[in-house]
Amino acid sequence: MQVTSEEIQVIAKLVYDLCGVILDQTKGYLIESRLSSVAQEVGCQTFSELYYKARYDHEKALQTKIVDAITTQETLFFRDDSPFEALQHKAIPEMVDSKAKTAFPKRLRIWSAACSTGQEPYSIGMILSELIPDIHSWDINILATDISDTAIKLASRGSYMAHEIQRGMKPAMLDKYFIQEGTTYRIKDEIRALVSFQQRNLHKPFIGLGPFDIVFCRNVAIYFNPADKKSLFNRIADAMVPEGYLFVGFAESLMDVGTNFVPQHHCRSVFYQPNTNKAALV
Repeated sequence: MQVTSEEIQVIAKLVYDLCGVILDQTKGYLIESRLSSVAQEVGCQTFSELYYKARYDHEKALQTKIVDAITTQETLFFRDDSPFEALQHKAIPEMVDSKAKTAFPKRLRIWSAACSTGQEPYSIGMILSELIPDIHSWDINILATDISDTAIKLASRGSYMAHEIQRGMKPAMLDKYFIQEGTTYRIKDEIRALVSFQQRNLHKPFIGLGPFDIVFCRNVAIYFNPADKKSLFNRIADAMVPEGYLFVGFAESLMDVGTNFVPQHHCRSVFYQPNTNKAALV
C-alpha cells in the first residue's frame, strides 16, 4: 500500500496526537512499512481510510495498534555498552556511597523510560546484582515504562528468543541470569523481581513518579520536536534526586534544553546530572 503526500500529513498529525512522535514528508516509507498491515487488518484500502477510522470512529484498539506499530524500535541487551559501563563503574558505586549517609541507605529508585521489550531494565538489574552482593536485602525498584501496551506485555514476561538474547549479551551473564526453556531464554526471578512495568506516555504529566536516583531515557527524544523535548527533560529533572544520573541516547544531547542538567564524562560515555547551581546560570 502506497501513501500519498497528503496522507503523510494527516497520518503524521494523527501519530503526533496519539504518541507525540514527529513524522515529516521524508517518513513515507516508515508509514508504508509499519502501518500497511494495520490498515489491511482493519479493512482499509488506503491510509486516508485508516486515518478516518482511527480519528473519528474512536476505535481505541486501532489507535493502540497504530502506536505499537510506529513506536516499535530496535533494542538489545547492554545497548551501546559505554552507558552501562558508566552505570557500573561510576553511577551505581557513587550512588550507593551517597545513600550510606541517608535515612534509607539501601533504597534505590531507577527509571527505564521507553523500555521497549525490556532488555534495558533487565540489563540494569543484572548490573545491580553484580555490584551489590546482598541485593535482596535492599529496597530496589527499576520502573520500566513504555507507551506501547504490546511492548510492556512482552517485557513483563522476560522471555526472549535466541537471536534476541545473543545480541549484546555476554555469555557469562546469559549463563548466570537466564534459564533456557526450549528455544527461548527466560530471565531469572531474582532479576525479574527488581523490575515493575507500566504503560506510560512521556508527553503526559509524571504524576506519582519519582524521585529517581537514576534515569535511562535513551533514543526517544529524537522523535520529539524541540519544545516537547525540552518539556520532557525538564519534567525528568523535577522527578530526580539532586545527585541523580540521567542517561540519554548515544546521538542525543541536552545542551539545547536549558540549564537543568550538567554533562559528565566517564567510560567513553556522556551522562547528565541535575544542575544544582542552575540559578547562577540564568
